Amino acid sequence: MKLNKREKAYQRQYLQQICHTTMDPRQPGVVRVHLVPPRQGETDTPYLVILNGQEILPLTFSWAVVLSSFIRHLNKYDGQKIPEDAYGPLIRDTALDVRKVYPFHRLSLFEKDLSRIIDTLVRVARGQQPNEEIAPISIFDYAEHMRAPHRMDLMVSAMTDGSGRWHCNQRCVHCYAAGQPLAGRKELSTDEWKRIIDKCKDACIAQLTFTGGEPTMRSDLPELVRHAGFFMTRLNTNGILLTEDLCARLDDASLDSAQVTLYSSDREIHERLVGAPHFDDTMNGIKNALKTGINLSVNTPLCSLNRDYVKTLGALMDTGVQYFTCSGLIPTGNADTDGSRSLALEKPELLGILTEAFRFCADNGLELSFTTPGLFTDEELAAAGATQAPTCGACLSNMAVAPDGEIVPCQSWLNESLGNMLTDSFDAVWDSPRCKEIRAVSASRQLICQLDARKGEDHP
Repeated sequence: MKLNKREKAYQRQYLQQICHTTMDPRQPGVVRVHLVPPRQGETDTPYLVILNGQEILPLTFSWAVVLSSFIRHLNKYDGQKIPEDAYGPLIRDTALDVRKVYPFHRLSLFEKDLSRIIDTLVRVARGQQPNEEIAPISIFDYAEHMRAPHRMDLMVSAMTDGSGRWHCNQRCVHCYAAGQPLAGRKELSTDEWKRIIDKCKDACIAQLTFTGGEPTMRSDLPELVRHAGFFMTRLNTNGILLTEDLCARLDDASLDSAQVTLYSSDREIHERLVGAPHFDDTMNGIKNALKTGINLSVNTPLCSLNRDYVKTLGALMDTGVQYFTCSGLIPTGNADTDGSRSLALEKPELLGILTEAFRFCADNGLELSFTTPGLFTDEELAAAGATQAPTCGACLSNMAVAPDGEIVPCQSWLNESLGNMLTDSFDAVWDSPRCKEIRAVSASRQLICQLDARKGEDHP
């Protein structure tokens, strides 16, 4: 599609960078919208709308003009709750703006199109059936048009403090970061992380996850989350330091969600696997987050010691948790040592545990995802009750920044740097031969974790 002069001018001014807004229209329920452009110069490629950091919808250029204009007008409210009677004028102002690009179309047509867009986004974000027919789009097919991953994991806290001393309040048997060369570098300052957050926005990234190490060990975490208000933000934590006060400050900073790792509802099993006597602290952290209203999920890496996973699901359900993830073991860090490997479940037993867990969640209205690619076929997972098979997303859907600013393919892949977020151009990193190589494997719907697939290879 060849753009006319007005479209080119609008694209240069408004559609070169990611656009974002938060909608709270008509009903309770927040709708976070990120409009992500394709590679510069592409005009036949759809724009992507990412809703609440989860759903991905394609949008033509003309509809991107309509939505981006609406986003600009909506953002004049700057986070305030928008009165019901304000939407009519907002839609009218947007239509007048769009007519400057398409002067020969009726205002009523733009108003109708915008109303359809808003209704569709709200319905999809809230899990409702949209009135419009939406052509599906796959991130695998769209990979060559992407300017950046949709999510960047920021490892704001290191596993060691730079001098080799332990810098986490647990010593998990299966810790992926432990022993990895880029997980023990000296941590960056608050201002340096803010610069990285700003560069993530410039790179057209929509989501940020604060992880580590243990990110809650940084006193500036709420400040960093607040600085990242443009993004969908998530916190990965062991929950030990999620006090009522910290949860309140994170919520006030507009943290979108948190994921707490709990190995078992059995105190002895959990504390053996995390290497620290903090079961009560983690459980209190889960309860504090729920009490504050933070959107919470609980993650459990499965092994032979916590095979009674359904018991843990039931105990957490009783506290109010509704969202769960679980995984096998990724062979990296401490999980690539004899102590961890000796606890790994055989595939038939793990599949049986998953089948029981998916059945329990379906019977109790809970949501469960299995996140380790490559362990099972699509057919095996579907038979177990999973709705989607996990795939490797390294250098495609996600990447990570190590504690010293080094860019790595994913947060578990900490022995290979692709560049530095503070000193290098992210575009240059994204288009580097090595990053493209990893992305191409992910885009091929790689069903096995690339860390597992590359065992024995030597990549500097």
